[in-house]
Amino acid sequence: MADDMLFSIGDLARRTGLTVKTVRFYSDRGLVPAVRNHAGHRRYDVTALARLELVRTLRDLDVDLETVRRLLDRRATLQEIAAVHAEALDAQIRALRLRRAVLRAVARRGSEPEELKIMHDIARLSAEQRDQIVHEFIDATFGGLDADPGFVARMRSAMPRLPDDPAPEQVEAWIELADLVRDEDFRASVRRMAETQAADPDAIEYETLTEEVVTRVNAARVAGTDPTAPEAAPVLADLIARYARAFGAEDTPAYRRELLERMEAASDPRASRYWELLAVINGWPPSPDNMRPVFTWFIEALRADLD
Repeated sequence: MADDMLFSIGDLARRTGLTVKTVRFYSDRGLVPAVRNHAGHRRYDVTALARLELVRTLRDLDVDLETVRRLLDRRATLQEIAAVHAEALDAQIRALRLRRAVLRAVARRGSEPEELKIMHDIARLSAEQRDQIVHEFIDATFGGLDADPGFVARMRSAMPRLPDDPAPEQVEAWIELADLVRDEDFRASVRRMAETQAADPDAIEYETLTEEVVTRVNAARVAGTDPTAPEAAPVLADLIARYARAFGAEDTPAYRRELLERMEAASDPRASRYWELLAVINGWPPSPDNMRPVFTWFIEALRADLD
């Protein structure tokens, strides 16, 4: 082939926008083959130019040299390489979006450097790792108890699912949730709730009892009855009688104290917060907590009666 049909290493560099050093690097590794002219200088044909253009494009996409070599040697197809690296780019994009959301959350909260590290470490966990944190919390709080299997199954199915492009408030909610489920005091509180639930009558009877309490207390609230006022006494007596019948107990001061403890154990506001955080993370619509005002009234009435 005549020299005027070949390119020098400088020509190749100018045509591809690469440096002479880079072209020589690829040539030395056999990715861009050269021939020598009579003076011993490297010369490249149009095939070498095409290979160099492909190498540059693949390297711009962060394809490693060994994968580039496999493609050029036809040990891998362009479609296979494109699919693998598209997945890799997707992962990088997700990581960048998450990093952006963490930084926006830090900007909103005015976080200190220590909190930034904690937020970043927690937020970057994989979906499997996030699931494991919640599953471990459920195992610790419900393990070994005869808890309602349907409720436990619902707990396990409601996992935190950070989207690929989370909003700052979703990152903040996940960080708060991760802290909450690893808090030993909260775990102990939920464990007490689970133990109480395990000692309750069957689910159908307990559901009926709860409906009766909600109806009776809401009627008192609509009527404007203060739970600490004497007018609340007949309502409280009716509620306690319903519980005593359901549990086969007798209405005594000791039973009222026991019932107060049960109500307080089941009314930890952090339990509601757990579901609120899950809703934020997963993009669920917020659901009103209609039970909290009912049992708050009941608890205040019991406390006033026992004082």
